[in-house]
Amino acid sequence: MKKIDYSIVVPVYRSKESLKILTQKVDELFNTKLQGKSFELIFVNDSPFDDATCKALEELHTQYKFVKTIEFTQNFGQQSAVLCGIANSLGEYVITMDDDMQHDPFDIPTLIQEDSHDIVIAKFKSKKHNAFKRITSSIKGYFDHIILGKPKHIKLTSFRLFNRVIADNMLKIGTSYPFIPALLFSVSKDIVNVEVPHYAREEGKSNYTLGKMIQLFTNLLINNSSLLLKWIGYLGLFLAFVSLVYAGVIVYRRVFFDIALQGWSSIMVAILFFGGMIMFTLGVIGEYLVRIIHTSENRPHYFVRKIRGGENE
Repeated sequence: MKKIDYSIVVPVYRSKESLKILTQKVDELFNTKLQGKSFELIFVNDSPFDDATCKALEELHTQYKFVKTIEFTQNFGQQSAVLCGIANSLGEYVITMDDDMQHDPFDIPTLIQEDSHDIVIAKFKSKKHNAFKRITSSIKGYFDHIILGKPKHIKLTSFRLFNRVIADNMLKIGTSYPFIPALLFSVSKDIVNVEVPHYAREEGKSNYTLGKMIQLFTNLLINNSSLLLKWIGYLGLFLAFVSLVYAGVIVYRRVFFDIALQGWSSIMVAILFFGGMIMFTLGVIGEYLVRIIHTSENRPHYFVRKIRGGENE
């Protein structure tokens, strides 16, 4: 199998004009600053239902020999799209970036300067996101540190570079709900940040809705740790202790002061509270069990309809 220097993996969702600009910039980059380096640009289409995206990718594949396009059968999500691109890459180094031009291909040489490390991740000087997304990103960053063991000084983004050894070993990890940072940290802790600018979106708006953010956070929390189960266990111990103390108070007041506990309201509140906690706990355990079943089934992360470019021509 022919090896090349760099594979650039770009997950695509409902994009058109930005793909053309990105491809032109990649072409210019490897004809100037990175002249002489072999490369491939892999677009993974996670929106096969969008005709405009499919047409744009078809045109790019026809126009540029270095473009490889992979089309899913349906939407499987950004993480699966990136993993698919990695699995179909040939580069000694893999570079991942977004399709909206918030990551500039001209900043790739900045990542390459640190390629003696296993993983190089871009850190943005100032993010061109709204306040809500910045807040949610900060919260997620806190949990990345707790769950993944990410050093506090390391910032995570989807603009990154890693070598072939890391890429191949990431693909060996069996999980039904892939989360790229978790896979990276499982393979190596040799990670550095490099500072690059963050640009405004070239077209459209972010496809990361609140629902998708919650789903991504759930995958991080449940698939990569038992933290939620531990929290429920601690809460159970705390409530048991409170209940024991409260029972002691009731017995004490009854024996020494002949004061009986009155009021159905407090009893109903207690029943509803503990009943709700039991149902919540069962729901969390059920979610863990469902994910264990999916993993044991060895269910694929995605299904590919067709691949154009490279050795598939």
